[in-house]
Amino acid sequence: MWKQWLIAAVLVAAGAGGAAIYLSIEPSVEEQGSGQARVSKVSAVEPRLASVRDDVRSVANLKALETVELTTEVSGRVVEINLEPGRKVTRGDVLVRLDDRQARADLQVIEAQLADARRQLERALRLRANNSVSQAQVDELRTAVSVAEAQRQSARVRLENHHIEAPFAGVAGLSDISIGAYLQAGTGITTLDSIDSMEMSFAVPERFVGQVRVGQQVVATSPAFPGEIFEGALVELATRISELSRTLSVRAIIGNPDGRLRPGQFMSAALTLQEREGMVIPEQALMIRGNDKYVFLAEDGVARRVPVVTGSRLPGLVEIVSGLTLEDAVVITGQDRLSTGDRLDVQNNDQAIPDNRFAQTVES
Repeated sequence: MWKQWLIAAVLVAAGAGGAAIYLSIEPSVEEQGSGQARVSKVSAVEPRLASVRDDVRSVANLKALETVELTTEVSGRVVEINLEPGRKVTRGDVLVRLDDRQARADLQVIEAQLADARRQLERALRLRANNSVSQAQVDELRTAVSVAEAQRQSARVRLENHHIEAPFAGVAGLSDISIGAYLQAGTGITTLDSIDSMEMSFAVPERFVGQVRVGQQVVATSPAFPGEIFEGALVELATRISELSRTLSVRAIIGNPDGRLRPGQFMSAALTLQEREGMVIPEQALMIRGNDKYVFLAEDGVARRVPVVTGSRLPGLVEIVSGLTLEDAVVITGQDRLSTGDRLDVQNNDQAIPDNRFAQTVES
């Protein structure tokens, strides 16, 4: 029996000791909870005004303003070549000449026949004045002169067809012909493209059709020339909207003074619908949760969550349509851990906003 009393005494003593330890620790925990609240270190900036553009972006293809594949209209042997791929030519330059000796001889025969027909007509007209020849004979000779003149014109065209000339100023393409080669009529000689300015074709979504107008600014970039901007303007709008893609086809003209852009090249186009001055903040300050967009403001050292309405986006920036003023201090670092009412220690950090490596490739 005394053993049971001993065990009970030990248990009571252990419980009393545990309670004493708990009571000695509890005040320190409560004291810590009632102490000073945690202060978050953040960086903040004020919104600023900037030029904001509403852009429509699309993929585009380039095409030369004038382009043609030069072919022969007659058969013949090549006797002269003035082709150099990539070389600029002017309108009327003879690029290839075929053997034209037979055509020249035919033209000389026709010209001799025409001269004889004219002499006979002149003699008949003098005799007609004396009624020595009939009017029918004069009309017959006049017809012969007209036929000879038409034959001469035809011979001249055949002779000119032996000379393949540039129909417009441009850049000649590749060619596989050589001196002495015999070409059949219709054989391709080379291509010719006018590339001082390029035609860029792309599509605009249907919802922007009401804002698209001829003359609007277009900027384009190419993976072939990173960081470079090519500028132009909208020149043509399609009359119909595609039923399959629900887009409107448009065309713009962009400058290509150095001739680096080539027909068929892929481009990324941005059409500026309108440009205005708007209030912007760094895009890293904007918080998005579902359909809610908000930022945190630093007001007298305390965080406050503010809902905002956004507009267009710029490289590294976002337009704020409503919800802020230019005097607000917008938190740009550490805001993902904040709640309204949290105490803040606003730091001045010049590196809080990192450099945007896309700014140079988008802005013109």
